[in-house]
Amino acid sequence: MHPAPAFAWADEAAMRGFVAGHALAHLFVSGPGGAAVAHAPVLVTERGLQFHLPRRNRATPLIDGATVIASIAGPDAYISPGWYASADQVPTWNYVAVEAEGRATPLDQAALIAHLDALSAAHEARLAPRPAWTRAKMAEGRFEAMLAGIVGFDLDVAAWRGTRKLSQNRRADDVAGVVAGLEATGNGGMAALVAQANEARG
Repeated sequence: MHPAPAFAWADEAAMRGFVAGHALAHLFVSGPGGAAVAHAPVLVTERGLQFHLPRRNRATPLIDGATVIASIAGPDAYISPGWYASADQVPTWNYVAVEAEGRATPLDQAALIAHLDALSAAHEARLAPRPAWTRAKMAEGRFEAMLAGIVGFDLDVAAWRGTRKLSQNRRADDVAGVVAGLEATGNGGMAALVAQANEARG
């Protein structure tokens, strides 16, 4: 996470919502067997996060009982110094990201199935009004066969950390230039985030 206080994001509820909306995490783990990173969709839970990985993933045997950092990245954009009203500036990058750190424990089979059902239901709901897919549509035995190839985990999150680096350290005329520059390059979504973050700051 960025060390500058101007970019710190301390609202846990908002970070949880962000993670639920973006879902795909980079999972970092290190142990006696080495270090690894895996990529997996995550489900936000009361305890923290749940995720699953292929049994054959290099990270899987390292995760049980280990401290894991899940990093979830959102919108990002290059910021040109040519957009600033201020002189003698350098390029930078705006972005939104969250880290969730905690101890991972394996899910039993019933919990893994519940996790998979909840994860697919959450994302199928976003495809409405298309009828939602469920595993009931699979051929008999197919789900069970595929289930044997994955392992699920609970991540008991002890720390949520967030960064919203959206030009909050810039003067008002610099921010206006960033917003205009992003809009001109077709990145209206990031332009809106920058404008919103700096309106909130007053």
